[in-house]
Amino acid sequence: MRTLGDHAVVLGASISGLLAARVLADAYERVTVVDRDELPEYAAARKGVPQGWHAHALLASGAQILDELFPGMLPELSATAPMIRSPRDAWFSVGGHLLCRDGEPDGRDAYLLSRPFLEGGVRSRVEAMPTISIRDRCEVLGLVTNQAGDRVTGARVLPLGTDGVEEEVLGADLVVDATGRGGRVLAWLTEMGYEPPAEEQIRVDVMYASRYVRMPPGALGELKLILIGTEKTRPTAMAMFAQEGDRWILGVAGYGGHHPPTAPEEWLALACALAPPHVSAALSDAEPLNDIRTHRFPANVRRRYERLHRFPAGLLVIGDAICSFNPIYGQGMSVAALEAAALRDVLADGDTDLARRFFQAAAKPVDLAWQLAAGSDRAMSDDAAVPLPARMVAAYIDALQAAAERDPVLASRFVQVTGLIAPASSLMSPGTMLRVLTGNLKRRRAPDPTADSQLAPAVSEAS
Repeated sequence: MRTLGDHAVVLGASISGLLAARVLADAYERVTVVDRDELPEYAAARKGVPQGWHAHALLASGAQILDELFPGMLPELSATAPMIRSPRDAWFSVGGHLLCRDGEPDGRDAYLLSRPFLEGGVRSRVEAMPTISIRDRCEVLGLVTNQAGDRVTGARVLPLGTDGVEEEVLGADLVVDATGRGGRVLAWLTEMGYEPPAEEQIRVDVMYASRYVRMPPGALGELKLILIGTEKTRPTAMAMFAQEGDRWILGVAGYGGHHPPTAPEEWLALACALAPPHVSAALSDAEPLNDIRTHRFPANVRRRYERLHRFPAGLLVIGDAICSFNPIYGQGMSVAALEAAALRDVLADGDTDLARRFFQAAAKPVDLAWQLAAGSDRAMSDDAAVPLPARMVAAYIDALQAAAERDPVLASRFVQVTGLIAPASSLMSPGTMLRVLTGNLKRRRAPDPTADSQLAPAVSEAS
């Protein structure tokens, strides 16, 4: 890639900010990342990422991009962290349907890494690049523009914790805002005379309650991941992931009016009520490793930067500042990786009309993730509030999930879509729809052996 400028500045050392910095390093002589937090040396939770205490997922699409940007990093991290190589490693119940676990591995391994562990691994590799510098404890005060106000030329920052230090200006050919959904980029755009992007919201009021636990050796057999999604009549969910350090992250979540309890006994009782029986039995012997932490998420928010007609040169927005998804679906880090890949691709064609080209390219992965999150969250609403086409799609997806209880091909296709590898339209292909139809016809004609065929092996493994 040819050099496009001398200096790029990234606001925020989140996953999206770090991945943006990695991509920018191929197009700019120097890259500076600034963050308000005091960044830990390696794998530790921090104030600026409150959701870091909870279960995170690196979907297959995100893992693929990270492997391109940092070759060998994920295999190195997985030396101390679990991996999912086969459908037998996971227990995935969605909409009340346990997806078939009898399929063959497809070569797309999943990595079970805590958010601090993954972020620390990415940050250490970004810091090791000679043209990138990361400055923590550095507050962003605002943007700097040219006299005409149509180009951003840098950012005003204030180093924290040092008396007498004044603000400074970091001059830049490009500034990338990765400060999240609560960042001030909307206010900065208004101050510069630009219209903010149109915004879509889907309120969910989801709350998580999570803690790390240590399970007795072999208590869950080959299982490394248990996901119990919400159902129409049960707006609560449970997740249990094996993690690095021979521990598990156990969390329960619920929509507004059904938030999980935080008292340890009641919290564990809810987790056991949601989990399959053999997991519930094993949880009775789990050793708590920390206090229960909570995180509340009010609404999915999407800002339509790709629809703006005017946007200042020298500025981009990435990550949660573009779209913030209900974290119950584990899409955030992978969408950030896909946006970084989109940035890499548009930079390869130069910096002319960069913002428009980037926002249009980033909208593609955001579209897919938004369809999945919005569709699932709207399905939790009253039918009267959901448009008829959306209700029809929801009914079809429920039928697909029901057929996928026995059909490993349908289960694999569904996981590929939720992993952001395949488009949602692939679930509507004629071949897939035929499998859904025939699968449900067979399902109605025969007794459901799911509990016997899938639960028994796991119980015997745990005994």
